Amino acid sequence: MSRIIRLYSFFCVLLTAYFLVPVITQSQTSGGNLAVKLDTITLFDSTRNRPIPVAFYYPKANDTQKPAKQKPEKQKLVIFSHGYGTNKGGDNLTYSHITEKLASKGYFVASIQHELPTDDLIPLTGVPQVVRRPFWERGVVNILFVLKALSKSHPTLDFEHCVLMGHSNGGDMTALFAEKYPLLVDKIITLDNRRMALPRTHKPRVYSIRSSDQPADVGVLPSDEEQKKFGITIVKLPNTIHNDMDNSANTAQRKEINDYIARFLQER
Repeated sequence: MSRIIRLYSFFCVLLTAYFLVPVITQSQTSGGNLAVKLDTITLFDSTRNRPIPVAFYYPKANDTQKPAKQKPEKQKLVIFSHGYGTNKGGDNLTYSHITEKLASKGYFVASIQHELPTDDLIPLTGVPQVVRRPFWERGVVNILFVLKALSKSHPTLDFEHCVLMGHSNGGDMTALFAEKYPLLVDKIITLDNRRMALPRTHKPRVYSIRSSDQPADVGVLPSDEEQKKFGITIVKLPNTIHNDMDNSANTAQRKEINDYIARFLQER
């Protein structure tokens, strides 16, 4: 039976631009108002011969993959991009204090694993905006591919109000995506991105949560005048360092981060 499944998956790759590998993991957790379900899958971009692992977090009672008899209300979508993890894998699962919280409030969250063990490591020398740009560009293509795949597999999601969110290097990818494809994004929320300049724009809306220990490069953050002009919100956390924005955060830090995210999402 397993041999048949493998042959079927291979056949799908030949016929389509992407395929869904059967769910690897399913779990249920209590993240707030609604019970949350986690599905981990792997998309495949045949144009780049690249697998894209993705974790889907969503309310258990609102499984959007099941057909509804009546047209459901569109479910809000968040695409999350993790910080740099030296290609070890599994980094898209290390922000569950954010992704599960969002899902518990009714959001459908797709958390993308951008790095593969076979990828080159990000250079630690040179001008970051130059040597890291190809890695951000790859992340942008990953995000775009996941959005297109979701538009087919989950057509009831609210793609008109898609929110992009990312930490550190994933925040740089998020900022670059918003610059390249502003019409595909309603809001971006970056967690301490330090290299890629945040868009100076009204659309999408731009928010950023900053750490207490690592400053951004010159030109990354908008000036006070730019923040006022474009309605950009920058918040500094006085007691949270850069590396404590993932699941390393303590209870107080998690609450503060999630409270700001919830506030940003509610703003129009």
